[in-house]
Amino acid sequence: MIKKILILDKNHPFIIYKLKKEGFICDENYYDPIEKILKIISIYDGIILRSRLKIDKKLIKKAINIKFIARIGSGIENIDQDYAFKKGITIISSPEGNKDAVAEHAIAMLLSMMNHIIRSNQEIKKGKWNRENNRGTEIMGKTIGIIGYGNTGKAFAKKLSGFETKIFCYDILPKVGDIYAKQVNMQTIFMKSDIISLHVPYTKNTKGMVNERFIKNFYNPFYFINTSRGGCVIIEHLVIALKNGKIYGACLDVLEYEKYSFEHFFYHRKLPKAFFYLIHSDKVILTPHIAGWTKESKYKMEKKIVEKILYLKKSLYISSNKN
Repeated sequence: MIKKILILDKNHPFIIYKLKKEGFICDENYYDPIEKILKIISIYDGIILRSRLKIDKKLIKKAINIKFIARIGSGIENIDQDYAFKKGITIISSPEGNKDAVAEHAIAMLLSMMNHIIRSNQEIKKGKWNRENNRGTEIMGKTIGIIGYGNTGKAFAKKLSGFETKIFCYDILPKVGDIYAKQVNMQTIFMKSDIISLHVPYTKNTKGMVNERFIKNFYNPFYFINTSRGGCVIIEHLVIALKNGKIYGACLDVLEYEKYSFEHFFYHRKLPKAFFYLIHSDKVILTPHIAGWTKESKYKMEKKIVEKILYLKKSLYISSNKN
């Protein structure tokens, strides 16, 4: 039975209101360090969090009554998934809630890059009126390769459908293509893409996947978008490709230098030279991991989490009655 839930990050008021209405006891703990959480976790049946703490093996061992760990968001890399599954704990996330926000953000960055919107805006504010150097490139007629065709990849393709482009997708799962994107192998992505958008989770297989070898496989120069996870791209190799023209421009909402909590990292470590190229190059657009971070997605992600918790509660109730 699921009754008592520990909530570790501030969320939309809806989530606590709805859970309490359904009979759950919700304790909010937004500031205690992991050491204090370890002392109290054994009394809870569920955890809800975003990214404040890492749910590792040590914490899961102490959480002797936990039935679920729910992360409000898409990625679950801050949870020791293997150990949680071993202990029979259900992991819940809500990628459906921010898919449209991510897709819109990716398109906004791409349009800004290909039409030099940020650069020309900055130039005008400095008194420069330079039309020819800011001549744009149209999305229409281009071939777009989407790597990872889950919730956000599908939303990105759907929103691009009015741009009159050819859209290919690659995914490790078979038969995920739809009317918006034709599923192909990676060789086709390498051969035909003018624009690449990354929509993969952060796993052992995707860590550092966009590296020198990956980039060299492309037949033609391309624009690159990453709104998934920073650790999937080796920035040093990306910068080399930007410098030599293999990549026309990069739209990056995430960076490999982020910690699991996606905190403000400028003052926490000595940053590499490649990062300073990114912040000074007009071939790069950067945003601080906000692609899925809209007013609407905040509510939708939490609504989806509540729905999944209620479904799990119902499933466990049915299972216990059968036994």
